Amino acid sequence: MVTGNLFHNRKNSWPAQEYISKSTLHLLDFDDAAPPEQAWRRKLNSHANLLKEFSVTFMEAIKMVKLGVRMWSYVREEASHGRKAPIDPFTRESCKPSATQGVPLGGMGSGSISRGFRGEFRQWQIIPGVCEPSPVMANQFSIFVSRDGGNKSFASVLAPGQHEGLGSRKRSDDQGISSWGWNLNGQHSTYHALFPRAWTIYDGEPDPELKVSCRQISPFIPHDYRESSLPAAVFVYTLVNTGKERAKVSLLFTWANSIGGNSHLTGDHVNEPFMTAKGNPPVTFAIAACETQNVSVSVLPCFGLSDASNITAKDMWRKMVQDGQFDRENFSSGPSMPSSPGETLCAAVSASAWVEPHGKCTVAFSLAWSSPKVKFSKGSTYHRRYTKFYGASEGAAVDLAHDALTHYKRWEEEIEKWQNPVLKDEKLPEWYKFTLFNELYFLVAGGTIWIDSPLLASNMVNDQGQSKELECSTVKVTEVRVDCRQGADVESTEDNSYDSTSINGPNLDEQDVGDVSDENESVITFRKGNSTSALHSLTMTDQEYENDVGRFLYLEGVEYVMWCTYDVHFYASFALLELFPRIELNIQRDFAKAVLCEDGRKVKFLAEGNWGIRKVRGAVPHDLGTHDPWHEMNAYNIHDTSKWKDLNPKFVLQVYRDFAATGDMSFGVDVWPAVRTAMEYMDQFDRDNDGLIENDGFPDQTYDTWTVHGVSAYCGCLWLAALQAAAAMALQLGDRDFAETCKRKYLKAKPAFEEKLWNGSYFNYDSGSSGNSKSIQADQLAGQWYTASSGLPSLFDDFKIKSALRKVYDFNVMKVKGGRMGAVNGMHPNGKVDETCMQSREIWTGVTYGVAATMILAGMEEEAFTTAEGIFLAGWTEEGYGYWFQTPEGWTMDGHYRSLIYMRPLSIWGMQYALTMPKAMLEAPRVNIMDRIHLSPVNGGLSHNETGKYSHIVP
Repeated sequence: MVTGNLFHNRKNSWPAQEYISKSTLHLLDFDDAAPPEQAWRRKLNSHANLLKEFSVTFMEAIKMVKLGVRMWSYVREEASHGRKAPIDPFTRESCKPSATQGVPLGGMGSGSISRGFRGEFRQWQIIPGVCEPSPVMANQFSIFVSRDGGNKSFASVLAPGQHEGLGSRKRSDDQGISSWGWNLNGQHSTYHALFPRAWTIYDGEPDPELKVSCRQISPFIPHDYRESSLPAAVFVYTLVNTGKERAKVSLLFTWANSIGGNSHLTGDHVNEPFMTAKGNPPVTFAIAACETQNVSVSVLPCFGLSDASNITAKDMWRKMVQDGQFDRENFSSGPSMPSSPGETLCAAVSASAWVEPHGKCTVAFSLAWSSPKVKFSKGSTYHRRYTKFYGASEGAAVDLAHDALTHYKRWEEEIEKWQNPVLKDEKLPEWYKFTLFNELYFLVAGGTIWIDSPLLASNMVNDQGQSKELECSTVKVTEVRVDCRQGADVESTEDNSYDSTSINGPNLDEQDVGDVSDENESVITFRKGNSTSALHSLTMTDQEYENDVGRFLYLEGVEYVMWCTYDVHFYASFALLELFPRIELNIQRDFAKAVLCEDGRKVKFLAEGNWGIRKVRGAVPHDLGTHDPWHEMNAYNIHDTSKWKDLNPKFVLQVYRDFAATGDMSFGVDVWPAVRTAMEYMDQFDRDNDGLIENDGFPDQTYDTWTVHGVSAYCGCLWLAALQAAAAMALQLGDRDFAETCKRKYLKAKPAFEEKLWNGSYFNYDSGSSGNSKSIQADQLAGQWYTASSGLPSLFDDFKIKSALRKVYDFNVMKVKGGRMGAVNGMHPNGKVDETCMQSREIWTGVTYGVAATMILAGMEEEAFTTAEGIFLAGWTEEGYGYWFQTPEGWTMDGHYRSLIYMRPLSIWGMQYALTMPKAMLEAPRVNIMDRIHLSPVNGGLSHNETGKYSHIVP
């Protein structure tokens, strides 16, 4: 816990006054139009440099050549079946990664769209596991200003004209978007990010006498399992006229019929205006503007980007420059003709208002999308979580767009209530406050999927109880205008624009799981081993249905396409536990079920070329799969993860931490059989009966290129912590025999661990005799991190814990560019980086945050924040490498990244958890639950003074 004002006197590194004039801040100081004091900031004219990807050394390449050949063959085999391999190091995106990212849009699990800090919509992840990084440059906000007297007028896209996504220079005969007014320089415009909100301030651009604030708001609201699932965002424009003449201001929102990539060129797209009372035509996207007494809304249902279009982008722009609005009769224009292949259809919504001299005005737009079905390439289809509240019709986008405009103020109130205690805590450094919130971008942009329920809907079963044939979902686009006074909506739609089966594979077959949609009776699928699915009726009570928060998936990273990768979730899960604990518990339940199952299908493991079975009973799976999650786990096939030494201890530690933090006894009862099985499974790896597990001379843990021999600091420490956690949980759930068993092993293992690895100042990397066995591993106390986070007694005495952490701080942190990059994974005791493999020489962002959390729990607050600040300095500052809102797994000492948009950096919430642990957890070590486990004279039996009764101890 931070106990004093250690950081109170630190310079506020990001004061708004250094980016925006004080007078402008004062003018915008109402209705949340001004950016907060604590925010990540960037000028719009900042250069978005290209990012540098890591490369292996010559010696590393030699060691990995056989793996590379096997992986190449595997990637090609998957491609031949129309599938993407979960790890594909050979395919490069045409859009090179650059330092352009910003706060993503929408809630969790309903498909995501990111928005760069300069305003471009990019990183499209509507189809599960597919990320289209290129911006769709026709999607823009623009502004048109004219003043009384007609002597001043301005027209500009509200994004800098020098943009890599714009393409060729403007030509006089061009009919596309380059004919628009890309007049914004960006030198007086700034972006301010505090996830899930962002502010763009145009301080006199393009009109020197007009101050414009655009506030982007998404419904990411902790503990709100309804609003946080909604695929919608709001853009609130605040206009302040500092001139002497009245100004007519028109804001324009344009949207292309596209979900990224080349989807806008596939043809058969249709845009259509409509009124909401007329029904729900197929739609995916809706853009809306709120019409008020002072704001008039008009639409252009369809325009194109080519010369052949009936109305071109140039025609549309000319109309706005001339009139500042579109014709009212457009509302009844009917559907457009379907687009031809290669033709792009777009639509536009305009909102116009008069702003008096020294007056103010607010204009609100919304964006929503409806992609109700999630279809995985090997067959299973589900309904997304938001359909529980808005239905499965794609017409839901209209309601979502409308409700976003009417509810966003409540969203903001809840967001501020959540964030203010952190933002107002003067003991915390400024950079930490906004980095803590901004790292949560991954829960939206990390390919998240949130389905309605694990239960299948009764309307998928006919009168004979047979599964109905399911439809293949298509993706369509809609533009909409919302009249807040009269309840009228206008949209344009696309029909059959982008068939997801073209990427995701064939239609559903007899293995399909089915949709989730009905709100009353449901059915559930059970699948064990290689058996086919069977449908069983299941009825939920109203209370159970209301409390059901569905099932949740998130990717390891957009380059490592595996759902809920568990060795990484170990670090990231603090965010979910803190903010959406019921989702966290459901993920643990999913893995608990998986522990007790086996999948006997044969798999070739690429590292050695050997064969094994996909999922062994008792082993915690590496992930929940890629192409059929929950039903085909362990998409990772480089190593046989049933032989990994960290997954089972990590499962036990996470379960106990969640059990202790929530006090949910029913959860504990549900998962206990899996916890006991996972612990018993590990007995096979204690080959010398000293209570410790041994590693097997290959990378059998999350550092999957870093070989381990014998007992290791990382896995051994996790194992000691798991023995404590399992013993404590067994005692609280009444399994006294197993509590004794775990305590006996712990009492034998702990001295053996210290004898084999403690060298007087830290724990050696492993007990082997290789050149890196004495390396200083940054992550050597991962087990102690969880022990302290769960209210369990420390694994070691304070001297050893602080000595090891001090060694990591002095060597792994401070000897790497003075602590300005984070903690390198491995460091030799002579002060040179361990270059045994690519991972030993990397700085892992999430591990660095985890080490910092361990330091906080050990009372080393200043070292903790200095350690974590290195990630901020290297990744988030303008002088760093440009990894904001795409924090990678790791980087090298020269700043080359590996795996952008990665799950593990969510572990910064482990730091916050350490700072705000519940009182019961903080006091738990005084009770020392291990001392309450009395060992009987006979192994496995009860001592003579014990009865079957015990007191529940729930930290």
